[in-house]
Amino acid sequence: MIGFDGVQSLDIVGPMEVFAVANLHSPAGVMPYRITLASHTGGEITTHAGLRLAGAVALDDLPDELDTIVIAGGSEAALRHAASEDGVLPWLRARVPRTPRIASVCTGAFVLAAGGFLDGRRATTHWNACALLQALRPAIQVEPDAIFIAQPPFYTSAGVTAGIDLCLSLVEADCGSTVALAVARELVLYMRRPGGQSQFSAGLKVPASATPRLRSLIASIIDDPTGDLCGAALAERAGMSERTLSRVFRKETGHTPGYFIEAARVDRAKILLETSDWPLARVAERAGFGSMDALHRAFLKRVGATPGFYRKRFGPHSDCTS
Repeated sequence: MIGFDGVQSLDIVGPMEVFAVANLHSPAGVMPYRITLASHTGGEITTHAGLRLAGAVALDDLPDELDTIVIAGGSEAALRHAASEDGVLPWLRARVPRTPRIASVCTGAFVLAAGGFLDGRRATTHWNACALLQALRPAIQVEPDAIFIAQPPFYTSAGVTAGIDLCLSLVEADCGSTVALAVARELVLYMRRPGGQSQFSAGLKVPASATPRLRSLIASIIDDPTGDLCGAALAERAGMSERTLSRVFRKETGHTPGYFIEAARVDRAKILLETSDWPLARVAERAGFGSMDALHRAFLKRVGATPGFYRKRFGPHSDCTS
């Protein structure tokens, strides 16, 4: 597990706990994981929260053969150094050809990207950094809504706690579903987290400076995108005229009410596609779309894929890590 000063604490301790608990639940006498915290020079690592992690091994002192390397994310300044020729990158280049699995947690993907390792591959990172990763490395196929993506030998996860989901999947691959389920139960985790990053980012797209009245209206739209959301109904709920609501909504969110409503309905449809086997007509109805055609058009516009393809990739019976 590779860290550095300024690292995100959970990016380190979350994955390490998954592997440590897997050791506890493996058959008697079997210890599938030897877990090592490492850094460029070894010694103490200070996380961005001020937590001090002692006993890190210097990269040059690690064994010649490693099964899995996991690179944590962290502050922008820390990542810039880690991804530089003075940081982790030169060591990583030498290790890539002979290491079966190389993973990143959260913005640790930027270290892999800096080395060109993700070019031509699907990858993900924290939802708030996906656009930057895509801009910096256009050759990467960035998937903003994935929790984690496996493109062996490289594995990338979304923000912070998604590294736990990724490492739990590695435990399942190594030790079987029984051990992975035991780890999930002990750590109070989903074996398979329902939904993608949109579940966590949708509500955050509303500026904190928005008025309480508008924030309340937006929360009600996200909570129930199937209700009567015509201009007159929204204006009445907000205590404004339609014209005033439209002006205030655009000023405070950057979008029209109609744009936001469609986004909320697409997010609801994503969750239904990820967690249910409902027919698409029922998904469309429960997400607030008037028809399957409306669902299809909205998905193509906002997701770049059809609802059927999205379900195949992220649905309850899909292999979303392939």
